[in-house]
Amino acid sequence: MTRIDDVARLAGVSTATVSRALRGLPTVSAATRRRVQAAAEQLQYAVSPSASRLAGGKTGTVAVVVPRITRWFFATVVEAVEDHLHENGYDLLLYNLGGREQTRRRVLRTANLHKRVDAIILVATPLRPADATALTKLDLPGVTISSGSGVPGWPSVRIDDVAAGRTATRHLVDLGHTRIAHISGDPDDELAFTTHLDRRRGYQEALRAAGIRPDPSLDVESQFTVDGGTRATAELLARGEPPTAIFAACDEMAMGAMTALRDAGLRVPQDVSVIGVDDHDLAGALGLSTIAQPAAEQGLLAARILLDPLGVRAAEPYAGSAPAPGGGDASDDTPARPVILPTRLVVRESTAPPRAH
Repeated sequence: MTRIDDVARLAGVSTATVSRALRGLPTVSAATRRRVQAAAEQLQYAVSPSASRLAGGKTGTVAVVVPRITRWFFATVVEAVEDHLHENGYDLLLYNLGGREQTRRRVLRTANLHKRVDAIILVATPLRPADATALTKLDLPGVTISSGSGVPGWPSVRIDDVAAGRTATRHLVDLGHTRIAHISGDPDDELAFTTHLDRRRGYQEALRAAGIRPDPSLDVESQFTVDGGTRATAELLARGEPPTAIFAACDEMAMGAMTALRDAGLRVPQDVSVIGVDDHDLAGALGLSTIAQPAAEQGLLAARILLDPLGVRAAEPYAGSAPAPGGGDASDDTPARPVILPTRLVVRESTAPPRAH
């Protein structure tokens, strides 16, 4: 039976170089990789990734925790993370919480991750103090994405959700709207998200800056889904005089709002303008104005930051408002300063001046 040291002798390199070359890691030159691959093929050697990793005390696996894998943002982020991990010889172990608090506690507060992964990425997963304490005790590198809470010493990647809400609302104000509704996240969600709170804050700040007092009757909460947006908009319309514009906290809710308005015989944007946040894959096809956030870029950047302490250097410098890990900017008992990626207003057919204008 051919062993890894047989390949190393034939290729004239160390067994560690053989392992790195056959795993596709970027720390091996192209010429050396070709020599190792030729030797392995000649000897009919097949590498055992699990054996080589365990021999070095590593699993070669990164845990990625998401609230709900079926949502567009989470799926887009996970795909980008997975692509970069695989390019660098790592596997992804996905934990889908399914929106359940009990599952979060099981995953984050027990020995579930112990010795199973080399690092952790939390995607939009709100943390309670006990969660952060349990993760710190694991003594593993980690990164949070799109989260209002952090783990001491972990870098984070996100957008400015307050600014996103402010920009969306200001766009409607600039068009001449004053009766602007907001449909947002469900505060009774088991996982206690904070994203919708930040976007609502931006909405209210933009209204006040324009001299408009926020009207609680124009603020409806529901789930971050198409159905949630449909229900929230139907409730808005049932309250009396409809708004002239709706700011939805995500594009999926905005799509639901457009459905409910159509079902009520109202036209978008002639009767009611609609804007969301995300730049969902379907936003362009539906003509939906939105605040575009770089979802895939957040996943890619987080994966690059994560692999740095694991010995894999990013091919490109980090972008955003914070230095790369290792810069000494954060102490062991405080969350690292976040990398905040920019958003941009994308104006499409779903927003226009109110009819009076």
